[in-house]
Order: sequence, then structure tokens, then C-alpha cells
Amino acid sequence: VDDNGVRIKPKRKGSQAPEITIDEHGVRIKREGDPASGKPPQEIIVDEHGVRRGADATPTQPKPPAPPAAPRAKDEAAGVAEEITQELAQDIRREVIDAIGEMGDEERVVHVRLGNYLPQLAFLFILLSAAIKIAYAGRVKAEAKAAQAQEVAEAESLQRQVVEARMAAMQAQVEPHFLFNTLASIDHLIEVDPPRASRMQRNLIALLRASMPAMREKATNLGRELEVVRPYLEILKVRMEERLQAQVNVSEGLYSADFPPMMLQSLVENAIKHGLEPKADGGSLTVSAEVAHGKLHVSVADTGVGFARAATAGTGTGLTNIRERLKLIYGDAAELRIAPNTPTGTRVTIVVPYKAT
Repeated sequence: VDDNGVRIKPKRKGSQAPEITIDEHGVRIKREGDPASGKPPQEIIVDEHGVRRGADATPTQPKPPAPPAAPRAKDEAAGVAEEITQELAQDIRREVIDAIGEMGDEERVVHVRLGNYLPQLAFLFILLSAAIKIAYAGRVKAEAKAAQAQEVAEAESLQRQVVEARMAAMQAQVEPHFLFNTLASIDHLIEVDPPRASRMQRNLIALLRASMPAMREKATNLGRELEVVRPYLEILKVRMEERLQAQVNVSEGLYSADFPPMMLQSLVENAIKHGLEPKADGGSLTVSAEVAHGKLHVSVADTGVGFARAATAGTGTGLTNIRERLKLIYGDAAELRIAPNTPTGTRVTIVVPYKAT
């Protein structure tokens, strides 16, 4: 025992007992090889990285491997402890057999002192202590990660509820206003143009029949969203007359593609309210969709006043809520793109992963 630590050496030269060194770097157990039995030299290191075997029995410092995971370190420590225990039992058995062979026919009492195997016992104690410590540290780390994951999940769930509540609040504000104007238009047209009033009434019924289930669902497809948008556009075409020209250019093969509910109607409503209605002569609106690079691109393009002039509080809030909803549903796999339309107006595109149901 000195300033460098504790060193335990075999009592007699040529013994197969290991040499144990305990210092600030950890524990090093070194056993010399046995040329007679062909047993190679062994070296075992217990330090902050766990339990590992040295590359050889030379004094050179072995290159430390990457820190193993806690369960793997526990298994390694248990395996090494079991191996040393078996070797210790074999050493004791071998010395007893050798002593009996030397006695010949004489009766003698052979004393096997456990003190000769104190280094092995000390090693087993140290090794098992290290295994317990490593296993406990791994368990604490796993519990901390589980708690952190639970907190993240709860935060994401709360954020999702906030965004859904915002969308529901916006929908609740828009629908009464839209219904009031539509019913007022129907009442007026009944007197001056009954056929147009009848067509507007049929489109209103179709809109309500399609939109009510969509508002309660968390997932739908593009075809069902178009069932909401088409009667909505027909109603507005009756109200705005020649000031609105609308068309839907979507292939029927894309109707089964997954698409988040009520987002397409929000884009159409936003384009008409903030792009076309403020323009004296109105304009055109086009809904289109395509698949590119495994993503579904759904666009609403208008020839209105343009996004810069129409950037009101309602416009910004509506698009911000759509962007937040896309983030919660798809993460970084979805996006909302806003670009100028040609020759005038704005093009807003929702990009989501393409998946047909």
C-alpha cells in the first residue's frame, strides 16, 4: 500500500493467483499465463467505462472501447465473475489432488488455507460491486429518460389541443356568418330568381351534409374534402355572380389520398375573403392537386389583390393555425407554401406525405 494505491501480488512465484491493482483509475486484475496447461495470460479492467478485458497481459495501456450499455455491462461482469469462481474452485481442487498424490500411502492432514485465495475473493467482491453499481446507474438513467419522454408527450398533446381549439373557434365564428349571408341570399332570390334560389339551397344542404362529419373527424381524404369545397364554391358563385369564376382540377385517382380535415375549405375561404372579394371585378380561383416525390401537393390559386395587400390579422391567423396543425400531425414531413400567382394574386399550397387509403 503506497501513495499510488493498493497492489496485491501472489505469495509465491509461479502461482496462478491474479495480481490486483487498485488506484484512482479503477481496478486492474492481471493473471499470468500457464505454459504447462496452455492457458493464455488474462487482464481484466474495471473502471468508469464498465468491465472489459485487456487486449493482452502486457503493461501497455489498452485502448478503451466505447462505453457499453448498462445491461450489457451487467452481463459481462456476471460472466467474468462466474469464470473466476470456476477457476478458483479448480485451483483449490488441483492443489488438494497434488497434495494427496505426494502423500503416497501415508495418512496425512492437508491444510488448505483460504488466505492463499484472498486476492480472488477480493476480486469477486469488487467485480460484483461494480456490476451492481453499473446496473443501478443504468436503471436510474432509463427511468429519467422515460420521465422525460412522458413530459414531452404531455406537452405535445396539450399543444395539439390548443391548436384544435383555435381551429374550432375560427370555424364557429365563420359558419354563423356564412350561414346568415347564404340564407339571406336565398330569401332574396326566392322572389327575384326562384331557380337560382333553389340551386343555392341544394348546395347549402350538400355543404352542411359533407362538412358536419368532417369537422368531427381527425382524418379524412382529399375526395371528401372536395365534397365540402364544391358546394361552398357554388354558393359563393351565386352570391358573387360574375365576380367569381371557380374550377377544381383534381384527378379522381387522388380522391383516396389522405388529407387533414377542413384545411382545404379554410384555404378556399381565405382566398375569396382576402383575395377576391376586396377586388372590384373579382377574379378566378383554382383548386388543383398533384403528387411529386412521394408528396401530395394541394394548391389554391387566386387572381385577387395578392397576399401582401391582403395580409390582414385574419389572414395571418388562419394560415398560422393551418401551419401549426400540419406541424403537429406530420412534423417536418409537411409544409405550407405561400407564393405569388401568375399573373396576379396568391398561390397557397399544402404539402403532405402521399398515402392512399
